[in-house]
Amino acid sequence: MPALTELTGRDTEPRVRTARGVAARRVARRRFAGALGAAAAGALLLSGCVPNAAPAEAIAVTAGDDSCGVAENQAQSGTVTFAVTNEGSKVNEFYVLGSNQLTIVGEVENIAPGATRELTVQVGPGEYFTSCKPGMIGAGVGQAAFTVAGDAVEASPEDEKVVAQYVSYVKSQAEELVPQVEKFVAAYVAGDDEQARQLFPIARINYERIEPTAEQFGDLDPKIDYRKPGAIEEGIPFTGFHRIEQDLWLDEAISNYSEPDKAHYPKDDLVPLSTEERTKIGEQLVADVTELKEKVSSPDFTLTLADITEGAKGLLDEVAAPDGKLPGEENEFAHTDLYDFTANVEGAQVAFDTVRATAEANGGEKLTKEIDERFAAMLKLLASYGDYETGFPSYETVDEAKRAELAAALTALSEPMSKLTATVVK
Repeated sequence: MPALTELTGRDTEPRVRTARGVAARRVARRRFAGALGAAAAGALLLSGCVPNAAPAEAIAVTAGDDSCGVAENQAQSGTVTFAVTNEGSKVNEFYVLGSNQLTIVGEVENIAPGATRELTVQVGPGEYFTSCKPGMIGAGVGQAAFTVAGDAVEASPEDEKVVAQYVSYVKSQAEELVPQVEKFVAAYVAGDDEQARQLFPIARINYERIEPTAEQFGDLDPKIDYRKPGAIEEGIPFTGFHRIEQDLWLDEAISNYSEPDKAHYPKDDLVPLSTEERTKIGEQLVADVTELKEKVSSPDFTLTLADITEGAKGLLDEVAAPDGKLPGEENEFAHTDLYDFTANVEGAQVAFDTVRATAEANGGEKLTKEIDERFAAMLKLLASYGDYETGFPSYETVDEAKRAELAAALTALSEPMSKLTATVVK
């Protein structure tokens, strides 16, 4: 998904994953580069931390090290303020999430132990969720439903708040990524291969939701997520998720690279890694995802509306690419592509959800309705295979007819999503 920008600098031509994916990715990048020059307008929801302008009827929130108590679970549409008191021992964060439990409507960060900070959001009627994040890393705690009733709220064209909302989401996903990878690497280095195999697809979820981010930071994406063919063809070390994947599913890798069409690839790395080698490759992956978290947390990191919309489309392109999830090439040894597939679609949905009101304010009501319907159909189809908690089947069990069904749903979604940038960026 080549669509996120770091203002302090970015590669003009980020690396591709394999030679077969070059053409498709360059087309996407040209489309993205053109969008960056356009002006942007609109907003989804007004949100922000406003510690000195909260109304008297602020909803009390008690944040702890393992809890997040919200005094009220409903409110009327319009401006809603939460007064968050940190009664724990760790610095905390408080989030208001969208109905998909991923989109960040508003957040307040850096709530020191004993301190109270306030978050004010402007929300329309619908279902939301509240959550705290003690330590400001990892998954949230105390997530609870929050219902808003009343009249619709007219969106305000404030680009910066739309962008800030999506940046918060990227940051949150990066924060959750680090401990998931640490847990996975710990099992791998300890030699608990069964546990590591179970954790492999889970450790990748947050990365796949914001996959393009690392592509904007030099060689981070190649180090974290390059597949073996891409690394070999570009002459760079084969590291990251897929290097560990190869070691965990070594028999599959040996069989795979014995096929005639892959006979030209070297076989000298198709041997078990030692404990020392596992430690080195695992520590590097942890260091690389930690660096990613730090970079997206930098005050200098920002995006444009075009980044968000083209990024949403780009995530879907990642699924359909010749070396992507739909053809089963992404996780060629583990065959856990349905996890990545779902995470890519979820990430695209969050990006779309963030700019929805801007699109509607620009006359895109019919388009957003169609996109909503297509996302629902795509996610329903993916859910028919499983979920993150109960697991997805090996992608090898998905026959050609079922892959064609997935491809049709993906195409149906990608077509209206391709119109999103032109609607949002005016």
